[in-house]
Amino acid sequence: MTTATFDVVLGCLFPLALLLVGYRLRDNFFSRSELYGLLFPSTASQTPATIYSRVRAYHSYLQYLKLSYNDVQRMRSSYASLGRGHKGLGYRIGYPQKLERLWEVTSMNATLAEEIADLAVNEYVELKHTARVQATAADLARVRESLKHFVRDWSQAGADERARTFAPVLDLLRLVDPAQRSQQRVLVPGAGLGRLAWEIAQLGFDTTANELSYFMVLAFRFLLSAEATQKAEQHKIRPYAHWFSHQKSNENLFRSVSFPDVVPRLGPNFHLLEGDFLKLPHPTAPGFPSNFWSQSKTETGQETKPAFEPGGFDYVVTLFFIDTSFNVLETMEQIFALLKPGGSWVNHGPLLWPGGGQCKLELSLEEVLAAAAEVGFVLERHEDGHPEAQRSVECEYTTDPLAMMRWAYKTEFWVAKKPLS
Repeated sequence: MTTATFDVVLGCLFPLALLLVGYRLRDNFFSRSELYGLLFPSTASQTPATIYSRVRAYHSYLQYLKLSYNDVQRMRSSYASLGRGHKGLGYRIGYPQKLERLWEVTSMNATLAEEIADLAVNEYVELKHTARVQATAADLARVRESLKHFVRDWSQAGADERARTFAPVLDLLRLVDPAQRSQQRVLVPGAGLGRLAWEIAQLGFDTTANELSYFMVLAFRFLLSAEATQKAEQHKIRPYAHWFSHQKSNENLFRSVSFPDVVPRLGPNFHLLEGDFLKLPHPTAPGFPSNFWSQSKTETGQETKPAFEPGGFDYVVTLFFIDTSFNVLETMEQIFALLKPGGSWVNHGPLLWPGGGQCKLELSLEEVLAAAAEVGFVLERHEDGHPEAQRSVECEYTTDPLAMMRWAYKTEFWVAKKPLS
């Protein structure tokens, strides 16, 4: 064996040896399945149904503390790698204490994540018998994003953002005669933690929130459950602690936010439908799956009417939703099929298409509207100021109002009608 060949072999084996040593020393934080996953990563493609599945979401909430610990350890290691002088300077400004505080507030967030997981296993008993799923860094990001939605959707801190984002939709629906609203059926796909759907139900409409991601569903159920949430401002989250960038102070970084500002419950006119929007049966299709369209329960535990009845919906409201589609044409066709003749598709959101070549096509606004017309929708033209007028709206999404940076969207609002015939 030549020296060059030996160096190549050694270079390949040495990292593996270190990995195995780390495995032996940290068996409580590093499972055999994790080791196998690192050495032999799966190349199988994952669908949204598996990425956002109930089982994966449950195990991700369970492993929040462990995954977050790994993040904190990496930050500690990075600080430890500083030279003596810079490390001493960091000590004098309190950086090691900042990392310790990060771990403290992360542990507090983990308590919330574990409570969500505990409720999930009570509500979905089959989860007790599922094999352990190894959560990834991507799953940790999904848990964090879902927890952050407690702030956006269900806290006083998110009120201003909600007001600007929800206003075009709610202002339009308020024009409907209150006496007729209980007979008007509204579907909100991609409902997330359900605040917009709940607000529409509060107006008196028969409203169904639909969500594919169980990262969101489990968090929303935590609020809906009388066992987990009994009163306003009962829970606290430290939503910004894991992102050190653009912070003016550590107090801002580690601050807590109380939620919920109100306590939501399912009821006769508010339903939760879990599952893939694209797989919802069409109103004219025979033989609806009896267990697919979920039934809501009142606080007394009595069943209410199913979330789906033949005839379709009067409104399908999509908020920050259509640009999550891998195939937006399929999404628009599904919206069209689920609407009653004469029903309205109400859209408000950006066009931030999924990256990495996942989308079948990535359309401009002009192309989206042209495609909607091809599907069969009619976009009526209205003067500025009309509630149904197409318009751009500047708004934010899950923003930290005290940070040095904000993400701002110039979203688009429109109303498209399904013809009567």
